[in-house]
Amino acid sequence: MKPVRIVTGRAVPLDRSDVDTDQIIPSDWLKQVERTGFEKGLFSEWRDDPGFVLNDERFAGAKILVAGPNFGVGSSREHAVWAIQQSGFEAVIAPRFGDIFRNNSTKNGLVPVVVSAELGRRLLDEVEANPDLEFTIDVERRLLEVPATGISEAFPLDDATRERFLQGLDDIGLSLRHAEAIADFESNRPAWMPSTAL
Repeated sequence: MKPVRIVTGRAVPLDRSDVDTDQIIPSDWLKQVERTGFEKGLFSEWRDDPGFVLNDERFAGAKILVAGPNFGVGSSREHAVWAIQQSGFEAVIAPRFGDIFRNNSTKNGLVPVVVSAELGRRLLDEVEANPDLEFTIDVERRLLEVPATGISEAFPLDDATRERFLQGLDDIGLSLRHAEAIADFESNRPAWMPSTAL
C-alpha cells in the first residue's frame, strides 16, 4: 500500500447509523475474482434512489466519507474497504467503527478517524450546509482539522497503526521487513522439513 501522511479534501455526509458491510458492498458483488471494479457496487442498492447523497453532484470528487455511528458493522468482507477506496475515498470519519472493518481499513490504507458523537453530528451538519468545506486529516499528528469551522481535534490511532500508514506497510510489507532473517531461517532448515523453495 502507499504511504498515507495527510488526507486533504472535501467530504460526503452519509447521515446513517449502523451501516453494515452488506450495505456498503452488497453480496452480489463478492463473486468477482479480481480485486478491482468494486466502486460500481458501493452502496449500489441505495444509489437507486436519486436522492441518495452519493448521487448529489455537490459532493462529486470528495475524498472523505463522514458517517454516523457504527459504520462498517457486520461481516468481515474486505471488499467493503476496497469499494470505498476505489470510489476515491481516502478516509472515513465516524463516532464508532465495526472492529473488523476498522482493522481491514488500516491494513489497506483507508484512514478510519474516530470522533465523538457530538463532533460527528456537527461534521455531518457542516458538510451538508457547505459541501465545499476542506478537511485535513494529519495521520502523523493524529489530528482532524476543518479550518473554516475552527474544528481541530485529535483522534485516536495507536503507534503501530500510525507507523503502518506513514510507511505504507500492509501485512506483506511488514513481513518483508524481515526478509533477510526469513531467508536465513529457510536456508538453514533441515532438508527433510517442508520448504518454501520451488
